[in-house]
Amino acid sequence: MPENPIATGAATEAGPGPAPGAAAERAAVLRAAGLPAVDLGAVVAEQDDPLVFATVSGAHLYGFPSRDSDVDLRGAHLLPAAALLGLHEPEESRTRMWEQDRTELDLVSHDLRKFARLLLRRNGYVLEQLLSPLVVHTTPVHDELLALVPDLLTAHHYRGFAGTQWRLFEKTGELKPLLYTLRVLLTGIHLMDSGRVQPHLPTLVAELAAPAYIPELIAAKEEAEHGAAGEVVDAERLRADVDALHARLDAAQDATTLPDAPGAHEALHDLIVRARTDRPGRS
Repeated sequence: MPENPIATGAATEAGPGPAPGAAAERAAVLRAAGLPAVDLGAVVAEQDDPLVFATVSGAHLYGFPSRDSDVDLRGAHLLPAAALLGLHEPEESRTRMWEQDRTELDLVSHDLRKFARLLLRRNGYVLEQLLSPLVVHTTPVHDELLALVPDLLTAHHYRGFAGTQWRLFEKTGELKPLLYTLRVLLTGIHLMDSGRVQPHLPTLVAELAAPAYIPELIAAKEEAEHGAAGEVVDAERLRADVDALHARLDAAQDATTLPDAPGAHEALHDLIVRARTDRPGRS
């Protein structure tokens, strides 16, 4: 099972250039999470516009990658001012999928303004991308975004995504959507209770009361990305456990001290303006 990357820690760069040893430390964190030996730095260098940050999300972040899992790269970039001021509609989001060194890579990046709008929509998935300790590329603007996270946390993350993944599991019976369902519900409960985003499922299992069979599900998925969950646990028990986790999430949301809406709107606005003006380079 991959080591918890959050416990390992990841370096960030506080200045315009890389901190001594930062690249080596980031590489060690990526290896501990089970990332294949692919030159992700080259992916950063190929981008048309400077990246504010790029991190690894998906199964590697959640602690249940399979042997053949693809690498989900997520981040934010900075469009030039002309792209936003002229007549042409800006391409605020970019998606690219390709194979490199026999590994499938999936890159999704949003212009910083759109990324900030997604954060303000109480999007837990985007928060996880920002907070991911699996850092491929970072800048001082990334550091500033991270500093705003306490003002971005609200009591309204995760429930919708859990429902979507559970419906997918009911159609397919596969391990992947089931693990996503369990992970999202436990992450939501943990966030409501602690005010911290913890997407790593093995850590959640260690810190919260959780179904005892989850480690078996993780081990089964490591061997077969699209394996059947029914070989590990029966459907009736699963449904009862998922219903119980939903009830716990409801109760945790009722009791949380997190606010109803994010409070970082003006700070994000200021950061976007400064970032667009300064146009930070690559690190």
